[in-house]
This record gives sequence, structure tokens and C-alpha cells, in this order.
Amino acid sequence: MKPATDAEMKQAVLEAALAHAGADGFNDATLARAGIEAEVGAETLQHLFPQGAASLVEEYSLFADAAMERALPDLAGLKVRERIRTAVLARIDALKPHKEAARRAAAFLMLPTSLGLATTLIYRTVDSIWRAAGDKATDFNYYTKRAILAGVYTSTLMRWFNDTSDDERETKSFLDARIENVMQFEKVKAELKSRFSAPSAT
Repeated sequence: MKPATDAEMKQAVLEAALAHAGADGFNDATLARAGIEAEVGAETLQHLFPQGAASLVEEYSLFADAAMERALPDLAGLKVRERIRTAVLARIDALKPHKEAARRAAAFLMLPTSLGLATTLIYRTVDSIWRAAGDKATDFNYYTKRAILAGVYTSTLMRWFNDTSDDERETKSFLDARIENVMQFEKVKAELKSRFSAPSAT
């Protein structure tokens, strides 16, 4: 039988870990247990997840990003706000099967020791969302768009963790309001830019 690839073993360990992380959190004990259940030896487990629980959380984030990208329909005919809304909800849908584990992963990333990892992962996620939305910016807008979306996505995720409404309508309403706030801000910014860049009358 063909040996499993690193990617396949990582996936097997992650799937095993998600079954326990909701109750036990993301830690070295969860990783070790998942390695045993996935039949991945300790030495190989160390190779696949060199930073222990942090590497496991990173793998979960990458998995959700990839699942979001696969699930997205063709967004070409939608307005930008609709593209962003669709992508953000698709990212949350990727976490839905293990909502409590997702909550524990978010808690892990809020630890002071996880600041660097949290910054890296949220950047990857919002960059994936903007790319899926067709963004081709290369100037300063590239960074401002991602910074703004990071705030929209993370606040929506926090709302989702506490949403018990049918069809998660409260999360969707919250997201719509945040996107509307951004759209109004961008409208005012454009108007001010136009006003101050216009030649003055003499």
C-alpha cells in the first residue's frame, strides 16, 4: 500500500483532534491523542506539527480557508459587498461542523503568546477572501482592505460563537451591518478625496 503523504497524515490528525478539541481545547495532549488515533508515530507527529498545539491550530485554519475556497460559487456577477458576504459566510460554514472546537481555537489565538500566529492566520484568511472576491489592488488599498476586513471577519466570528438563532440569522444581520458600515465609510472617503483633489476656483 502506498505510504500516506504528509498532507494526508496532517488531515487525519486534524480530523481526530477536532473530535476532542471542543471539550479539551487545543493543547499538546489533544495533539498526542489525535496522533495515536490517526496512527501517526510520535516522531512523525513532531515533524508534521513542529510547534505542537500552535501547528495544529494553524492546520485547522488552513483547512477552513481551503474549504471556503472550494465551496464558493462564481462570484463574478455579484457586487463587491455581496462577494465579501458570501465568502465570509462560507468561511464560517467551514467551521460549523465543529463549532466548539472553532471557539477553542479562537481562544488559543487570543493568548498573548499566540499574537504572531493569530496575525498570520487572519491575514491569510482575509487575503483569501479578497482574492476570491476578485481584488487586484497592489497599492496602499491592498493593505487597508485587508485590515478593514480583518475587523469585519473577526467580529462576525465572535458573534457567531454566541448565535443560537435559527439559520444563524443574527450572525448574518450582524455581518450585513458591518459591511454597510464599511461601505458608508468608503463612500465618505471617496467624496472627501474627490473634493480635496478638485482644482480650486480662482
